[in-house]
Amino acid sequence: MIQTVTSLMKKRNLLFLLLSSGLTINAQTISKEQNQQILLAKQGTIVKLDGFLTENLPLINYQKVVLPGPQYIISDDPEYIRVPEGIALQEKVVPGAVRLYVYNVNGVVEPAKIDRKITAVIKNLGTSKMNIRMLKYSSQKPSANYFQIGKQGLADYFASKGDDKIRTVKPGEAIAIDEKLEKNIVKYDELVHGFYEFVIDQPAEISIIQTAPSISGPDALKQVKNILPPKGQSGAGRGLFGVSNYEVNTEGVLDTKNGTSHLMLADGKIDPWVLGKESSRGQQAKLAGNYGVMYSINLKWKSTDGKGLALVTWNSRSSDNKWCNGMAATMVVSKGKFDEGIIKLPSDKLTTKGAPEAVLVQVFAPAANGEEQTLNITYSPPGASCLPTPLIFIPVDMK
Repeated sequence: MIQTVTSLMKKRNLLFLLLSSGLTINAQTISKEQNQQILLAKQGTIVKLDGFLTENLPLINYQKVVLPGPQYIISDDPEYIRVPEGIALQEKVVPGAVRLYVYNVNGVVEPAKIDRKITAVIKNLGTSKMNIRMLKYSSQKPSANYFQIGKQGLADYFASKGDDKIRTVKPGEAIAIDEKLEKNIVKYDELVHGFYEFVIDQPAEISIIQTAPSISGPDALKQVKNILPPKGQSGAGRGLFGVSNYEVNTEGVLDTKNGTSHLMLADGKIDPWVLGKESSRGQQAKLAGNYGVMYSINLKWKSTDGKGLALVTWNSRSSDNKWCNGMAATMVVSKGKFDEGIIKLPSDKLTTKGAPEAVLVQVFAPAANGEEQTLNITYSPPGASCLPTPLIFIPVDMK
């Protein structure tokens, strides 16, 4: 279970008392066999650490700073759109950068699990023509394999270089944000997963619409009037959020001599959910999971005992939720034993289950004379997976 802030404070107080009393604490370490498994593993693959993975590892404290970033919209409530025609989200944005995450499923049971289209439309609310240019683009073919498109969607987003093409929209008119969504046929229970970042120069309205495959998104916007009420417990939520990017700087310097520790992000307690607004109700919205939020992590570390540092992650929720039996993620990690870059986790399988499975992200070698180093990670909570997905730092003997 996710630890509460109160329980964490109690554990830290106990730790302080033990240290001040002169008692020693055995830092959790891996066995020689597990150490060897990590050293022999390929990047992104699963290593089995029997008896090791737990949410009770020492926490790495950090400071979190809100970075300038785009207006952020997510459409994930209702996650399953149960009516043939309906608007799953409608939000207004101002000129500037916008990040949009579409995560909706054709959930129409009656009539007869019909094929649908789920598309994203932007309407120019300004008095002059609107220019729109894509900065980041990730669009997956609809699929019932949520883990695969969630993992690949993040990988494509990280790799995207944008597009120099500028599209124009006349005042009062609308266009489809993603032409692929316009062409896709979405069968029953298939997920539509789109992740975009673009810039506009006029006020606009963004709508996520489910309609018939033969109807264009702009035409559906004119015809479909019912804005679906959010369920409140369906998916991550929906709305417009002002926070889209965080910088995370760890406190102090992690020393390998102190044993294993972990970094906990997007758990809703240590790292609270981002707040925003949901316009159809005029109410505050909460982004459960911080999905689509980008974390730029900087961790300082050193090795006074000559050991290296392995970074792994794992599915910590498999034991307490039947819907959390798999986890698939993507990160960008700085150079270590493996090259810097984007890594899908796991890289050799669709998902990782739960303990004792850990996924190897990177191994960092110690610097000469134990000098301080900084490692960098770009992390975003993985779509289709339950949170949190802790980042565990394990001292390893490199010999």
